[in-house]
Amino acid sequence: MGDFNLALVIVAIVVCVIVFIFNVYLLVNYQHPDDANQAYFPKFVVVLGLSVAAISILMLPADVANRSACQHAIYNGACNFTLPMKTLWLVVYIVDAVLVFFIIPFSMFYYEGDQDKSIAKRLKSALLWVVTTAIVCALVLGILYGLVGKVDFTVRHLSSSTTNFPSSWDFSSSQPCIGGASVYQCSAYTASASSATTWTMRTTFPEYVVALTTIVGSVLFSIFGGVGIACLPLGLIFSFIRRPKAVITRSQYVKEATELSKKAKELKKAADALHQEERSGSKGRKWRKNVKAVEKELLLLEEDVKALEEMYPQGEKAETAWALTVLGYLAKFVLGIIGLIVSVAWVAHIVIYLLINPPLSPFLNEVFIQLDNVWGLLGTAAFAFFCFYLLIAVIAGAMMLGLRLVFITIHPMKWGATLMNSFLFNVGLILLCSISVIQFCATAFGYYAQATSAEEIFGHTLQSLRGIKYLYKYNVFQIAFVALAGLTLVYYAIFGWRKRKPTGRFHLSN
Repeated sequence: MGDFNLALVIVAIVVCVIVFIFNVYLLVNYQHPDDANQAYFPKFVVVLGLSVAAISILMLPADVANRSACQHAIYNGACNFTLPMKTLWLVVYIVDAVLVFFIIPFSMFYYEGDQDKSIAKRLKSALLWVVTTAIVCALVLGILYGLVGKVDFTVRHLSSSTTNFPSSWDFSSSQPCIGGASVYQCSAYTASASSATTWTMRTTFPEYVVALTTIVGSVLFSIFGGVGIACLPLGLIFSFIRRPKAVITRSQYVKEATELSKKAKELKKAADALHQEERSGSKGRKWRKNVKAVEKELLLLEEDVKALEEMYPQGEKAETAWALTVLGYLAKFVLGIIGLIVSVAWVAHIVIYLLINPPLSPFLNEVFIQLDNVWGLLGTAAFAFFCFYLLIAVIAGAMMLGLRLVFITIHPMKWGATLMNSFLFNVGLILLCSISVIQFCATAFGYYAQATSAEEIFGHTLQSLRGIKYLYKYNVFQIAFVALAGLTLVYYAIFGWRKRKPTGRFHLSN
């Protein structure tokens, strides 16, 4: 097949099928029983969104592997790549943007619509919201693309005089130019700084959409990712530290269960009052704040109930349940230590390779290259792992901030108890941040991922886009990421040892 690699095509197809099947498995096992045998369109959107997010993360390692199709060519343009990666990147990210800004909001509006209304009215209401959003987004994108949808590349104008080709050539010399026996420098090499100029061209509209979507995702990524890169491993480690050390007595269990029962009654009373307010039509800012506070307290109450069940296992297999609990916390500790090593490596790599100019070392780039030398796909697999870890850290950061800040809507994912609106919210967050994760990885591992289509899109076009390039020139997102990771580390150092206590922060409107 010449430069084409049939094995890579087969692997890409097999991986896509596996990703789709795995996401169906997640949906079936995480969905709430109330959503069984209904809400088929939101379920399709969830599976599609998760598949697009996973495939987009895997596309960067595939892009690196695709580059090897031309490893024997004099230059990359002298051969045909196995996969049309640039086209695939644009297709995946346009689909990503459509899902995040249109399909998922429509599904959420329809799913959360008033159940007393007919299907036609719920569809009409959801479409009205989505069409309004589409018009606003189209106007904003069109105006911005028309005004500043250009890339500015800094180039240097070089010129040199000509000379006759010599009849003999001394191959023992390192002479960079023909002629000039006394000065081994071309005229172009000695060009002055004033020869630098700016080359401006208009980018394509799909690339511009990807760029703006990446900016939106990068804001969330720098916040959630910076918090998550620290809280993901530290949360596991401190969960082990705060673990129940022994089984409590029956009297202690009754006492704790009574307190939780009182808390549950208070929450039910608060929820009933809020439901009454909703029926009366008084749904102001205070009502929404109270709803989110009650949702937060309910989630914390469920965690307390689970912890109490761990400390006092019941039934015929109580000893087995306690043994599994102990093993579970040991697994969290081991995973936390591994995660801490990966998180430290990530932060160190950002500082060494991205924030210091010139970079002190390629660091992880060199690690991946050395792993590739050991076995062809070992470095690519490690590369994919670091990208996936970063995406998981973003999700962990979002969940932590959702529990700490009332103004962030909480949509926890629970095994066998996840409502479809929570599924859709988390899928939208994953899709939005996956774009930024890929862009961040393409930049952070630019040495390893050089000469790829991702580098062309995210490394050249995006970082030279007019108005946006300064965010990347001054490493705004990377600095915010590292700063928030440091603040989260300080938070865990001060408060991580303490056991959580119920906050009781919800107040009923009068």
